Amino acid sequence: MKYFFRLLAYMKPYRGYAVGNMVSNVLYTFFSLVSISVIIPVLNIIFGQEERVYEKPEFAFKAETIQDYANFHLTVLLDQYGEMQTLMYICMMAAGMFFFKNVFRYLALFSLAPLRNGIIHDVRTAVHEKCLRLPISYFSEKRKGDIMARMSSDVTEVEHSLLTSLEMVVREPLLIIGTLLALIFISPQLTWFVFLVLPISGFIISTIGRSLKRSSDRAQSQLGTVLSMIEEALGGLRVIKAFNAEDETQRRFAEQSNIFRRTMNKVLNKKDLSSPISEFLGASVMLGVVWYGGKLVIVDGQFGGGHLIGYVGLFYQIIPAFKSLTQAFYNIQKGNASGQRIFEILDAENTIVEIKNPESLPAFEDKIVFDHVNFTYEPQLPNVLTDISFELSKGKTIALVGPSGSGKTTISNLLPRFYDIQSGEITIDGHGIKNLTLHDLRSVMGVVNQESILFNDSVLNNIRLGVPNATEEDVIKAAKVANAWEFIEKLEKGLHTNIGEGGNKLSGGQKQRMSIARAVLSDPPVMILDEATSALDTESERLVQDALNKLMANRTSLIIAHRLSTIQHADEILVLDGGKIVERGHHEELLSQGGLYHKLCQMQSFV
Repeated sequence: MKYFFRLLAYMKPYRGYAVGNMVSNVLYTFFSLVSISVIIPVLNIIFGQEERVYEKPEFAFKAETIQDYANFHLTVLLDQYGEMQTLMYICMMAAGMFFFKNVFRYLALFSLAPLRNGIIHDVRTAVHEKCLRLPISYFSEKRKGDIMARMSSDVTEVEHSLLTSLEMVVREPLLIIGTLLALIFISPQLTWFVFLVLPISGFIISTIGRSLKRSSDRAQSQLGTVLSMIEEALGGLRVIKAFNAEDETQRRFAEQSNIFRRTMNKVLNKKDLSSPISEFLGASVMLGVVWYGGKLVIVDGQFGGGHLIGYVGLFYQIIPAFKSLTQAFYNIQKGNASGQRIFEILDAENTIVEIKNPESLPAFEDKIVFDHVNFTYEPQLPNVLTDISFELSKGKTIALVGPSGSGKTTISNLLPRFYDIQSGEITIDGHGIKNLTLHDLRSVMGVVNQESILFNDSVLNNIRLGVPNATEEDVIKAAKVANAWEFIEKLEKGLHTNIGEGGNKLSGGQKQRMSIARAVLSDPPVMILDEATSALDTESERLVQDALNKLMANRTSLIIAHRLSTIQHADEILVLDGGKIVERGHHEELLSQGGLYHKLCQMQSFV
């Protein structure tokens, strides 16, 4: 239940609707009780059992006094209008009570809709925002499909299971408590009989509910695995087809989906069991009430038949209320599992945090320094980088080269604080990057990756991603610098052409030039280029390299390159191997040393 109550914390902005729902439910409960209670005098008139009271008693909140007070007014009506007309008046009064009961029922639902949808909107927004704020390391440990399941199906499950139960949790206890008070008023002895048998029903229902929560938790986790497999299959469809792996991929998916199917069968079977069990238990209790109440009327003569029928009518209101409450309990147990998975994201620790009162970085003026930096992705694993030290002065270019896995990309990820170092220090103009605001730190940097990250949106919005207020003229200028305008202007709608998911309507070279145009538009003083041309054909590489040369003009650049021909004019080349800098110097100087750099150049037929 704790996740249900945590979700209610999101109710604060909508507390006006919550108050409206509460007030409407209180009035609904009041008119529900009155609409049934008003029938009792009618039944007594029909059965000829009404005891007339000719002296008006003083009103007090006692059972006998209230009954005498009601009977006095009924006596007045009977003497003045007769039995049939009095019966008509009381029936009209009961009809009015039923009318107001349903009016307030609707008003309760009317105020619940914006409350429920508002909470779901805020939860979904909070999860999305937390995902954007969490460090990249968090997502390297999670499957994307599982994260998607938590943001989609789990949020939907919370809406359907928890928040649809919200009104039941408020309304049904009010109705049950109010009805029980009315039942106590009519017959305390018969009501004590009810109290004895209801806990048995509650115990049976709670036992099934706990089992339902366990099964729901497993089902949601398995759904995350299924969605991950779908996401991986769609993303790797080209490879799957190329290796004739369709059957094997389908077999693995069907196997996992079958596990999910069996678990969901258990969940739904337990959930569906709640309705017949609660109805059977309710009917059994009601029949027990009829039997014991009949004994009090026939044998003991404690009250009349009209009171017994009215009592049963009031008690009958408890059965659907109790049934709805138990259904809400099952839903809460089922949705609690989804709530737990959602709050696992919301409660996840963000290891990349700003210090209190961080320093500001108005502009990049001098140099970037890596001072004896050590880094590992997991504390128990060996260092990925060991004792990395170098300086990147303003306007200079440093290239990082080395075999795969040597730590080149890791260095580029440390500079914008995608990860935090374990020891050593990285400074910009003498400011430790951990002492700066993340916005200031990342605003001085532009990144062009080997894999172009584009979104299912227009060319215009993709290029001005970091500068949303840029004009179309600014975007066109940036596209021309990046050698991208020549193909953009030929697109069907030009800048307003949608490029599809991941930019799949464009070629690799076109996507890369759009990424460069995005970096040009943001105009950062420091550029990080991570193998920006390694996946391109010769013609595309020439166009992209020309765009990169324009981009790096008068900028400070950190370049990661596999194709060593693109970095021979760098001011300094750092050669990494096993997470350490093993060589450093200019192109010609490194070649003359005959070390690892010379070997890499030979493998590329560069010498």
